[in-house]
Amino acid sequence: MKNRLKVERAILDLTQEELANKIGVSRQTINSIEKNRYIPSTVLALKLSRLFSKPVNDFFVLEDQD
Repeated sequence: MKNRLKVERAILDLTQEELANKIGVSRQTINSIEKNRYIPSTVLALKLSRLFSKPVNDFFVLEDQD
């Protein structure tokens, strides 16, 4: 799965720490998602969607091998 979280976060000029605080996770979680080391839960994906006012599919895209 690919994600655009880093790009979307930069658009809002948020640090990883600021984003993490807004959605109730650690900075390390945000870092791991951005580096494709962690696939977020549905709840976390929906929190991101709400915060950015964009659909989940704008952040996360399945690849052929997924």
